[in-house]
Amino acid sequence: MSSLREVPVDVAPVEVRGAFELDRTPMGLLPRRLPAWTRPQIPDVFMNTMVTMPSGVRLAFTTDSPVVELTVHPRTMHTVGSPVRPPVFQMTVDGVVQPDAVARGGSFVHVDRMLGPEGVTFEHGGPATLRWDDLGAGEKAVEIWFPTNASVEIQALRVAADATVGAAPVQPRRWTHYGSSISHCMDVDRPFDAWPAQVAAAAGVELTSFALAGQCQLDPFMGRVIGDHPADVISLKLGINLVNNNSMNQRTFTPAVHGLLDSIRERQPNTPVLVVSPIFCPMAEAHPGPTVPVEGGFDVVAAAPSVRPFPLTLEWIRGALEFVVMARREAGDSNLHYLDGLALFGADDEALLYDRLHPTPEGYRLLGERFLPRAFGEGAPLAG
Repeated sequence: MSSLREVPVDVAPVEVRGAFELDRTPMGLLPRRLPAWTRPQIPDVFMNTMVTMPSGVRLAFTTDSPVVELTVHPRTMHTVGSPVRPPVFQMTVDGVVQPDAVARGGSFVHVDRMLGPEGVTFEHGGPATLRWDDLGAGEKAVEIWFPTNASVEIQALRVAADATVGAAPVQPRRWTHYGSSISHCMDVDRPFDAWPAQVAAAAGVELTSFALAGQCQLDPFMGRVIGDHPADVISLKLGINLVNNNSMNQRTFTPAVHGLLDSIRERQPNTPVLVVSPIFCPMAEAHPGPTVPVEGGFDVVAAAPSVRPFPLTLEWIRGALEFVVMARREAGDSNLHYLDGLALFGADDEALLYDRLHPTPEGYRLLGERFLPRAFGEGAPLAG
């Protein structure tokens, strides 16, 4: 085995793209997908956990090394009753996806949704070292994409002792995406099974993902985060989490959407923004939330209308989002656009919802294939 040297990941030329900061923990460097100033405003441990789960995060650099090693401590989220999926890392070399690298090690957080907070147990483990061999001679652009289902503490990046390391090229256009678990894609097998990663690669754009499972709640600080982050195009996939949590009603939803857009437009007045409404979810189309775990998936909680006056349903949300976009376009925002989520994943696709809420990997693939031309195709709202 050739001798290797460590390369720091927290300073140039290596970049941790898709992350805003690196927490130094006893187990390594932990990427976080929101800037430091948001910490006091993050409402609970659930959102904080999603901020540290690196959907869309990747290491980027160039090197002439024929071998690359990465030692990490993953902390994998596992839903009790489903198969345990070790975290998978994927490397691209000059844009070509290499064989999967599976992290055999790390810790697990086992979540029994039926038991609530009492159903969380921890299984502690050590680090895992991933190795990619036979990468060839000569300088190449390397990206290592992190899993969507695990927090990852980075311990060491290594290349051949005599190899050079430089800054990776950047795609000419930057795409910011905000969404829920259906954009986070925690339940896919590998990073490129997440539809935003698929779309970014196909469209040739640099992805920053603010897809936070369960946490797309129109939090006011998220409008500032999105607006402050330089982007050439922005997409906002809104609605489902507000039904899941029963966190708003018809009175509060529309002003909150306007507030999110106001914050973005104060910082990026002309950037194309695509507002995407929820995909199909049978239990919540015409019935309000919250959604709760049941055997085999999720269901809504029945309650009399007097208990939840003016509630949100997905059918109502789609109409409200389309109206907000139309009103703002009529007021002069010609770079604001609307996309009906049912065009991405509709009633005919219901069989691809494995728990009545989240798509299967095949469902995510279809969602991405349908989003790409509608968002980035010729003449589409986010086209270059």
